[in-house]
Amino acid sequence: MKKALITGITGQDGSYLAELLLSKGYHVYGVIRRSSSFNTARLDPIYQDPHVEDRRLHLIYGDLNDASSVNRIIRTVRPDEIYNLAAQSHVKVSFEVPEYTSEVTALGCLRILEAIRESGIRAKFYQASSSELYGRTEKTPQSERTAFSPVSPYAVSKLFAYWTTVNYRESYGIFACNGILFNHESPRRGETFVTRKITRAIARIKYGLQDKLYLGNLEAKRDWGYAKDYVEAMWMMLQRKKADDFVIATGRTYTVRQFVEEAFGYAGLDWRKHVRIDKRYFRPLEVNVLCGDASKARRTLGWKPRTSFKQLVRIMVDADMEQVARRRV
Repeated sequence: MKKALITGITGQDGSYLAELLLSKGYHVYGVIRRSSSFNTARLDPIYQDPHVEDRRLHLIYGDLNDASSVNRIIRTVRPDEIYNLAAQSHVKVSFEVPEYTSEVTALGCLRILEAIRESGIRAKFYQASSSELYGRTEKTPQSERTAFSPVSPYAVSKLFAYWTTVNYRESYGIFACNGILFNHESPRRGETFVTRKITRAIARIKYGLQDKLYLGNLEAKRDWGYAKDYVEAMWMMLQRKKADDFVIATGRTYTVRQFVEEAFGYAGLDWRKHVRIDKRYFRPLEVNVLCGDASKARRTLGWKPRTSFKQLVRIMVDADMEQVARRRV
């Protein structure tokens, strides 16, 4: 059986990727940081699976800020595939903690690649890049050939990681890929991200636990897909004989306002009665439009999104409704 190492396994993408790899017979090793409280809730569906003992999920303590732990883990596990999904990934927060964001998001990638190089293992490496790399580019849609123009500490950190991945691929012959994933959401999305903030608020409003939802820029346009579809593309990239970089996106954009309208409408609520604008949620530099051209991934990987925008919104609203209902019982 193949062995895969996932950093950020307790996050949205990490948990879905772990499920996918386990279903394909992998041994999965996940790197988690020591915390005073449990932060593995997204992995509960795996532990509740009666076949989990056969699938062999292993969690290992480590930290991308600690090069020695990164080296130790890679030398001990000797994985066939490494998926670097760990990051301080909240754009707005990155303006408030730029140094920490850079340490984890930029240098964390470098530490893994250097550990691969030093150990000499033949692992394939996936780097989670981001559509935020494009920032305020005037070209739409954005493809692998579009120039980057990052406008946040998070995006700048991701740019460092992107070029570091390319550099180690070209300099040392390491199989290293960048997946430039556009916004991808799910019921496992963090509650501070706008889509999940919206669907969670809807459930709480519906059950009388909340009345108002405060948001920032409603006119920002994003290319939203379903995280469960997107982790399949990560795996596909590492099954090729030659490493390359790919944009993963739906190719369609919707404003935050449209997400709000769709979600509130599905729940039978009038969003105008509950949504208020708060300037605190605006970024110092706004990215107005992000839309991806994933034609290369369709052509080369055979990947395409299976979940529509409307389906995604409904999946998220239903999940948060169910979660709030369970807590009230």
